[in-house]
Amino acid sequence: MTNAPAYTGPQRVFSGMQPTNGLHLGNYLGALQKFVALQDKYECIYCIVDLHAITAGPDPRELVAKTREVAAAYIAAGVDPARSIIFVQSAVREHSELAWVFNCIARMGWLERMTQFKDKAGKHAERMSVGLFDYPVLQAADILLYKATHVPVGEDQKQHLELSRDIAQKFNNDYDAPGFFPLPEPLIQGPGARIMSLREGSKKMSKSDPSDMTRINLTDDADTIMAKIKKATTDSEPLPESVDGLKERAEVENLVGIYAATAGVRAEDVLKEFAGQGFGIFKPALAEALAAKLAPIAAEMRRLNADPAALDAILRDGAARAHAIAAPIMEEVRARVGFWRA
Repeated sequence: MTNAPAYTGPQRVFSGMQPTNGLHLGNYLGALQKFVALQDKYECIYCIVDLHAITAGPDPRELVAKTREVAAAYIAAGVDPARSIIFVQSAVREHSELAWVFNCIARMGWLERMTQFKDKAGKHAERMSVGLFDYPVLQAADILLYKATHVPVGEDQKQHLELSRDIAQKFNNDYDAPGFFPLPEPLIQGPGARIMSLREGSKKMSKSDPSDMTRINLTDDADTIMAKIKKATTDSEPLPESVDGLKERAEVENLVGIYAATAGVRAEDVLKEFAGQGFGIFKPALAEALAAKLAPIAAEMRRLNADPAALDAILRDGAARAHAIAAPIMEEVRARVGFWRA
């Protein structure tokens, strides 16, 4: 679907994180760090996507606490709730309403091509919830409810963003509304876009991995970080002189990438410093850099989590500001679809 009329509204970023398990280094380097930088260029809306979270069946008694923890992580990382909107997805009910409208626009064939569902379902697709299958449609509603023009995504989410673009274009075509919804663009930039498991370089670092040794949690202390990095999978060869030497060395490439993203330099610069040296030197240096980077974030998260009432006040304000943007857009969607209005 091409040659759509240009969208002329504000340049707006939308992104979200699920409140399941704990946040880790991949969340920080791949997303949170970028969320902070984007505040200088765009109007930013950052969501805690609890509607998405229940597709994984979290303990309802823990979901609220996990929701506050993500809010604390946003703020501790540097997202300013006075400049950006931080809110909880379920607090703005238009997300669910727009998702239903989009369910009637999206096509089964589009969703059946989504590789993330195939990866998660494996051979048990028929046992999976409809919500997990429909996840990308709700994701499209999250983005387009605010007419977001840009979405910071990892490589594994690009396919979902393409679906959002297809849904936006089909709505615009079906309801004679050229340029009503923008076709959101991905923001994939800089180091740290994809942080892999410390134990297996072909797997993304994940909150859901049963082994805590595969990830660096944002709340890990310096000793824990050192222990995990020292046990991270590598090989017996020294560090190469150039990035070409990282080919076929996925675990080593991952650690070099983590160091680069943590220090704010290029992988080439890391290799210039450590070329020819072994992991007995490199790993402690990496662990120390990580501990220095994460310590103030962990401390601020602890401070914020100790005052849930203050976090709730920020989230209520964010929900009100998000609703103020979403409500008129959803009202126009209702009118274009032909819903009755008193």
